[in-house]
Amino acid sequence: MSAQPGTGVAVSVLYPGDRGGAPGAPVEARQPAHFPDLHLDQVVKAALAGRDEYDLAPLFYAPLEDEAAVRYRQEVCRDLERREVADVVSAFAKLMRQARTNLRHMAQVEGHAFKQGCFLDAAASYSAAVTSLHEGLERVGPSSQALGRFREHLAAYRGSERFGSLASEVNALRDGLSRVQYSVHVRGNRVTVARYEGEQDLSTLVEEAFAKWRSEKVQDSRADLPDQRDTNHVYAQVLERVARLYPEPFSRLEAFYSRRHSLMDPTVVAFDREVQFYLAYLNLVYRLRGTGTAFCYPEVSSRSKELSVAGGSDIALALALSRYGTASVANDMDLSGPERIVVVTGPNQGGKTTFARMFGQLHYLAGLGVPVPAAAARLYLPDRVFTHFEKEERLDNLQGKLNDELERVRYILLHATSRSVIVMNESFGSTSLADSRFIGAKVLEQVSQLRALCVYVTFVDELASLDEATVSAVAEVAPDDPDVRTYKVSRRPADGRAYAMALARKYALTYRELRERVSR
Repeated sequence: MSAQPGTGVAVSVLYPGDRGGAPGAPVEARQPAHFPDLHLDQVVKAALAGRDEYDLAPLFYAPLEDEAAVRYRQEVCRDLERREVADVVSAFAKLMRQARTNLRHMAQVEGHAFKQGCFLDAAASYSAAVTSLHEGLERVGPSSQALGRFREHLAAYRGSERFGSLASEVNALRDGLSRVQYSVHVRGNRVTVARYEGEQDLSTLVEEAFAKWRSEKVQDSRADLPDQRDTNHVYAQVLERVARLYPEPFSRLEAFYSRRHSLMDPTVVAFDREVQFYLAYLNLVYRLRGTGTAFCYPEVSSRSKELSVAGGSDIALALALSRYGTASVANDMDLSGPERIVVVTGPNQGGKTTFARMFGQLHYLAGLGVPVPAAAARLYLPDRVFTHFEKEERLDNLQGKLNDELERVRYILLHATSRSVIVMNESFGSTSLADSRFIGAKVLEQVSQLRALCVYVTFVDELASLDEATVSAVAEVAPDDPDVRTYKVSRRPADGRAYAMALARKYALTYRELRERVSR
């Protein structure tokens, strides 16, 4: 845990209070078991593309259970949705990336002088990063508590002797080294390094030879190549000889390198990583908003399980459809009073599974403190999310598919609490209707006794009206054509009639078709 200089106050933009400072903040290293079922693994992979250096995945594996902590993050997200704030942070991140790149080069180059030069460049980038971030935050004035506290930390840090001496020493060293001039004479395999004594600069001759082409205005086709510092033993030996010719600036560089091994402030390093959590997710949000998916900052509660969702979407489906420039169908949902369980019925391929995934995703993402895919939402903060989705039968499983499903359900019921969210999709579909009805009723009775929030997708209509905790939702079809799915799920009693005709048509079992067969 890191603290403000002279204050002892922890500073983190992910965790309020005494959980601050990412190096010591608790995170979950393993992907939650429900991620594949809810397709959240796909969402996190898409969000983190190109950000491997930050190791952000564990931050997405550890949702919060505290309302104040969630709101703390929501404030940061809102700040970073302001373009001017995001630009300041992005400029800082770019300079920090340069600093880390230079530090990595230290292990790759040969020669003490080269290593020390890489370290000096890293210190220069770091000093510029801290300065630009502090001045930028002072200018744009973030409103979140987290960025406000971090800005105070930067002010104290920039005013400290430690940072002040670093910045001034870096400037003095770079100024001194910029005055070093030398010449290299190459004859055969012999290389001679000497002080520059006014010899003709061949680079000037080359520039003059091509100067006539500079007068014409042409399109700049230069590429922004990364700073490559690859060297070999020849370059290293040349620089070592330059250091002997100019011992004073290089001895100061060596002393600087020896004194400044702990270059970066831990709080600044923590911020550099933590803020990427927000930027990665918000980039995904902007992408999906561009194709019509709504996002909002939900109201959250760790006490009330009365919830409402307007215009909610499956974020993984929205991500898949964004490749084609379209958005997924949005749905509404609400629970009040004693209601805890939503039993979803309706035709196959009608959007039931998508609705179930949306339910689980919304509650999980709300716990991360980020915008959720809905126009408006009031959500509960669960302690854990459990899923039970139908899985293919494995040949190496000698117990059978039904037994495997029962074992997985048993694990959920043993470990779920009244604060859990449970998503069950097409469970026990491998057994008979009577058995599926019996087992499903027993499972839902236990879920009801737990008072956990649950979505249960099934083809058994009778399960949609078990008790006062259970509400029925139906995946709809077009009123004039039961074969057409609307992918809308509405709250109404299950009756099976919404898709009976569609099934009859599918299998050529309509009244007309049966009459034709009999009359043949």
